[in-house]
Amino acid sequence: MTRADRIAALHAAAKQRILVLDGAWGVMIQRRGLSEADFRGDRFAAHDGQMKGNNDILCLTRPDVVADLHDQYFAAGADISETNTFSATTIAQDDYRLDAQSVWDINLEGAKLARAAADRWTAKEPHKPRFAAGSIGPLNKMLSMSSDVNDPGARLVTFDQVYDAYRHQVRALNEGGVDLYLIETITDTLNCKAAIKAILDLADEGYEPLPMWISGTIVDRSGRTLSGQTAEAFWNSVRHARPFAVGFNCALGADLMRPFIAELSRVADTLVAAYPNAGLPNAMGEYDEQPHETAHFIEEWAASGLVNIVGGCCGTTPEHIRHVADEVAGLPPRPIPERPVAMRLSGLEPFELVA
Repeated sequence: MTRADRIAALHAAAKQRILVLDGAWGVMIQRRGLSEADFRGDRFAAHDGQMKGNNDILCLTRPDVVADLHDQYFAAGADISETNTFSATTIAQDDYRLDAQSVWDINLEGAKLARAAADRWTAKEPHKPRFAAGSIGPLNKMLSMSSDVNDPGARLVTFDQVYDAYRHQVRALNEGGVDLYLIETITDTLNCKAAIKAILDLADEGYEPLPMWISGTIVDRSGRTLSGQTAEAFWNSVRHARPFAVGFNCALGADLMRPFIAELSRVADTLVAAYPNAGLPNAMGEYDEQPHETAHFIEEWAASGLVNIVGGCCGTTPEHIRHVADEVAGLPPRPIPERPVAMRLSGLEPFELVA
């Protein structure tokens, strides 16, 4: 099956049913109890500084762990599994003193691992094709917010530097064989715009264009992203990219995320996706919400016609995804609304001018 065939199958599947994304990677990797030596492998045995905790490096040093997690999530019922590349940009990986070639290799091999797993499961269950999403996570440096409380204009990076970092990542993900890009856990919309531009520019330059899924993060009950936008304002900021899907993930559990997903469902004329945490973390930073509880909330979203794609973020496991997949099976996907033509702008708040 060519990538064009897979993308056509993805669009067809999204019209037929609610699609299911995989769950958390961090919690599952932590459960493996990996050592510093596991993270380093032979390639980074003499690397300066600590490597443990850099989950993305496992694409190179413990690909068996990464492949196993893809298999666990596909076995649980996921249609889409993400590459293990959430922090695989040159900017984020600078914390671990990794060079650009190592970061490229993480993305390339991460994409190949996800591609191989999706192909295995598609061959095993042809009636339910599986897809690989290239995970493009947030940076540890923001363009919209100052890095110095005493200097509102201070920034640690420029737009061009962020663009270059994302361009480097998405090129490798594309060459590795992903079916779509997932710009996720967006805290800063301007960072997201740099990633969008990198993706669109690659398509203009001859790389195979891939569907784009954009997933922001509402940080608390205020209903705003970290850079201050409401759900509708966030959509107005990114709708020019004509994404395959838009939604929210992380920060909140499904109970607290619901009103913001409902708002996005009302205004977005594309697929709406949501993958919440397993509730809020306890005092020890762990997640206590059980699989059936998470699935109960998400089933209500689906029954209310709010979503097209669901899954899990922090604290969710293959068992959470199994319950979610079971609960949404047979429920129709959200119909995509037709909105009247209008000029829609955004700052922190949305603005709409209807002719």
